[in-house]
Amino acid sequence: MEIKVNFLDNLKLEAKFDDFTVIADQPIRYKGDGSAPGPFDYFLASSALCAAYFVKVYCASRDIPTDDIRLSQNNIVDPEDRYNQIFQIQVELPESISEKHREGILRSIDRCTVKKVVQTGPTFKVETVASLEQDAQAMLIAKPNESSNTFILGKDLPLEQTIANMTNILADLGMKIEISSWRNIVPNVWSLHIRDAASPMCFTNGKGSTKESALCSALGEFIERLNCNFFYNDQFFGQDIANSEFVHYPNEKWFPLEDDDALPVGILDEYCLDIYNPDEELQGSHLIDTNSGNIERGICSIPYVRHSDGKTVYFPSNLIENLFLSNGMSAGNNFEEAKVQCLSEIFERAVKRQIIEQEIVLPDVPQAVLEKYPNILAGIQGLEKQGFPVVVKDASLGGQFPVMCVTLMNPKTGGVFASFGAHPSFEVALERSLTELLQGRSFEGLNDVPKPTFNSMAVSEPENFVEHFVDSTGIISWKFFSAKHDYDFVEWDFSGTNEEECSALFGILEDLGKEAYIAEFSDLGIACRILVPDYSEVYPVEDLIWDNTNKALHYREDILNIHSLNEEQLACLVERLEESQLDNYSDIISLIGIEFDENTVWGQLTILELKILIYLALGALEEAAELVETFLQYNDNTPARVLFYQAMSTVLEIALNEDLEIEDYLDNLTRMFGTEVMDNVVGSINGDVTFYGLTKTSMNLEGLDKHLRLIESYKKLHQARKLKAEK
Repeated sequence: MEIKVNFLDNLKLEAKFDDFTVIADQPIRYKGDGSAPGPFDYFLASSALCAAYFVKVYCASRDIPTDDIRLSQNNIVDPEDRYNQIFQIQVELPESISEKHREGILRSIDRCTVKKVVQTGPTFKVETVASLEQDAQAMLIAKPNESSNTFILGKDLPLEQTIANMTNILADLGMKIEISSWRNIVPNVWSLHIRDAASPMCFTNGKGSTKESALCSALGEFIERLNCNFFYNDQFFGQDIANSEFVHYPNEKWFPLEDDDALPVGILDEYCLDIYNPDEELQGSHLIDTNSGNIERGICSIPYVRHSDGKTVYFPSNLIENLFLSNGMSAGNNFEEAKVQCLSEIFERAVKRQIIEQEIVLPDVPQAVLEKYPNILAGIQGLEKQGFPVVVKDASLGGQFPVMCVTLMNPKTGGVFASFGAHPSFEVALERSLTELLQGRSFEGLNDVPKPTFNSMAVSEPENFVEHFVDSTGIISWKFFSAKHDYDFVEWDFSGTNEEECSALFGILEDLGKEAYIAEFSDLGIACRILVPDYSEVYPVEDLIWDNTNKALHYREDILNIHSLNEEQLACLVERLEESQLDNYSDIISLIGIEFDENTVWGQLTILELKILIYLALGALEEAAELVETFLQYNDNTPARVLFYQAMSTVLEIALNEDLEIEDYLDNLTRMFGTEVMDNVVGSINGDVTFYGLTKTSMNLEGLDKHLRLIESYKKLHQARKLKAEK
């Protein structure tokens, strides 16, 4: 994690990381102002807090209340060497906790990350650099030995060279990539999490049978998501980019809106129109991209090449971001390698969906076959030794598709977790199923997997598939575990050269009667995206009309300018919100595509609370009072915000009752809720305070540092594409 430090007044220091700011000072006796803890105080507190966190996790997973558990830490300093210290952590446990759980709690403290890092002994590397921003790979320390050459199935270059190539691409782009975590809880299964230090919202996970293959996986995913703009899906790019020569790619094409809002000629082809506009309800305005919101400019469309005949077809960027998420994106050492990965993932998700929705019973992979892959088998046995039974199944549906499945059972919770993997090689597909299963997960994390069900409707629910797509934590049917399988086991093999594998996978799509559309990207390494209409979508096609992300365009400008709106504009905004049938508990972040700091009122703001604040600003106290009651019943906002609305509820009751006067209650209400809360409550009702807690901003996004960091990240891509196009 990158921590940037700023020098403040006197000896004060400011550390900034992610969305947090920490102030440190020195005691007055050391010439400081004593206004904040010192750096060493934070270090001491970190180990106590880390220990308490692991106690909390242990207890929460076993429904043990922590109300009566107390933890403290003292550091005992050696009088002859002040750097030699004993950290004494003591835990007070109530008598109701059994001896088994007492031992478990102590073991959980022993897992404290801070403790383990201190015990291992971190290495401090101190150096000067010409520019902190340009030292782009400062934290990518897990580089493999460059003198070695490690080849794996499906890759044309050794891992070391692939990692070096991708690292150089990111360095040239000016992105500082940091590795924030590693996982290796069973043999031959590695995963890690990497992110852009300047904009942590840009992150990926990697998995593999070795550290090097996992790092390669994470970097490859980062490259593919940059090329496909996935990190910036649904987000407002800002007015500068929205009005620049191009918004997404230099080869994009804009289609002006028709007067009758019909789909402009030239968007999509007949094959796609039959899928995406079967009832001719889709309109041009549905396809304005959320990122620019530039209605006057029209519909931004990206060129894709139709696989069957090489013809260029223009896909609205809005359609892609609304329906496909990250499905069908890949980076590679060459385009054929990347396409094999794209198509493999498409088959993995599509076949997985078919199996789950249709409750298909798959055949087990014979033990004799598993024994051909000892490294994979060692990982499976590692899980079973930890008490997690594993079922390995052939998901090829009788040899039709290059897909495998590894399913884990958790006897402690009754939950199951089905992980799928795909690749033309049986071995690679099986390995991917296993590494995907444990990507970024601890043993404790496996306690959160859902239980199976016989409820077919719950299994076939579209949102269940979305859960499976996002992190494989959706529900599966109990029928999945029946001994009466619907297909026989096939030890399939689609492997060959990249060209042969690519041809074979496209052939499967052709046999299914599916058309594929391909976009190749070479601005930042080699990457591609493949769309297979009516096959590789994640969300239902109906979302283009009924749940399109560009609904943000109806609200974004007014909400960001809310402090500047007059009464008529506020009344119009709240009326649109009321008539929209949007979920009151949807957050404003998702609604308008702006990344607010989640630790602020903006970051916690829901449509419901926004309506309350607008009604208060309009003096519509009855409408506000009704929504405040709803807020208090069902909202899980911060304690400070809930307290504000508890006080607001009482004061609104007084204000709406002709027989009551606020002056008669003000003293005691102030004693109960505090002066600051009551001043803001009364001020919100009489008009002296408007939109309490919402800092002022506008379409220029001033004060919204988190979103501005995201835009700065995208500007690096935008500039790189611009320079390459000019060449």
